[in-house]
This record gives sequence, structure tokens and C-alpha cells, in this order.
Amino acid sequence: MTPLLLSLTVGVLATVLALPFAIAGGWFLARRSFPGKVLVETFLMLPLVLPPVVTGWALLLVFGRRGFLGPVLEDAGLDIAFTTAAAVLAAAVMGFPLALRACRLAFEQVDPRLESVARTLGAGRLRAFLTVSLPLARGGVVAAAVLAFARSLGEFGATMVFAGNVEGETRTLPLQVWTLLQAPGGFEDAWRPAALSVALALALLAVGEWALRRPPA
Repeated sequence: MTPLLLSLTVGVLATVLALPFAIAGGWFLARRSFPGKVLVETFLMLPLVLPPVVTGWALLLVFGRRGFLGPVLEDAGLDIAFTTAAAVLAAAVMGFPLALRACRLAFEQVDPRLESVARTLGAGRLRAFLTVSLPLARGGVVAAAVLAFARSLGEFGATMVFAGNVEGETRTLPLQVWTLLQAPGGFEDAWRPAALSVALALALLAVGEWALRRPPA
């Protein structure tokens, strides 16, 4: 049960971390046109197509003890690499592109003239977003959260490189499956966490599809 509870904890925290950036980025990309927009979108979607181990290596280069921010984090008393926080950060980075895409598609379906009407009635930009655009795009936002959570539950490569395989701290369900497969006689035991991962993924994908297809009220 420990890998399951750890996976759920990491998934929730990673989703909470990634979703605000996905919502803001999705709205911005849906509403704004600017030079280099394609390049920005491509960069933000990179974790979706890069090998996860490469993403984990990049995180290690930035947040590791000898990484770009390593001295700053050490001075602040923070040690991220090979901790639960590293597992959360890796899962958030891997789930962010899926959440961003779902949010962008959702905001593209909201008529921007509705925001303009709200602003002519005295609402500020933020209030118009919170009271008009966000409620109308809530199906896509829910789908974004579900997809990011599902991706977090299935994350392996980036977590393995950046967070390691520490029992009780970073060993999530995918890492538990891998650990059992490496152990003598563990092949027969690996089906349990593997089957649980499949069941969770199917349920979450079904919820995500339902949220995407649900028309706004």
C-alpha cells in the first residue's frame, strides 16, 4: 500500500503544482498572438515528446546539488533531488504539457467577446477571467487536472533519474513494478501493482474524456 499511497500523494501535489501554470498558459496561448508563438508552444510541449530520462536529467542539471540552482537551494536549506519533492516536481513537469493542451483547447472554445462584454460592464481583466472564461472552460480544466494526475501516476523515467528509487519516499507504483521485476522471483508479484496502475489509468482517462465532452452549462 505504501507505493500506492505515495503515488496518489505525488499525483495530487504534482497536479496542484502544474494546473495553475497550465490554466494561465492555456488562456494566454488561446487569446494572444505574438512572434515566436509556435516556438514557445513547442518548448512547453517538449516533455511530452522527449524521453522521460532526458527530462529527469535536465531537472537534475537544474535542481541537483551540483546543478544550476544547486548552490542557491543549498544556501536556502533545500535539498530537492532524490526526495519526495523531486518526485512531485518530475511528475508535475511531465504532466504539464497534457494539462496545458487541454486548457488551451478549452479556452479556444470560449468566445472572447464574452470577456469583452464583461469588461465593458465594469469587470477587470482578472474578474472577467474568473467569472466568465474559467467557468465556461471548466470541462477542459477538469480534464486537464485528470490528465495531469493520470500522467503523474504513470511517471517512471524522469522520477527514476531525478528522484531515485527510495523505498517509502520516491518509490511510486511504476517504480515498485520495476523493482519487483528486478528481484529474483518477483515477476509473479509484479502483476498486482501493474494491474492496479492499469485500473487507475483507465478510470482517470474515462473521467478526463467525460469532462472534455461535457458541454458547458
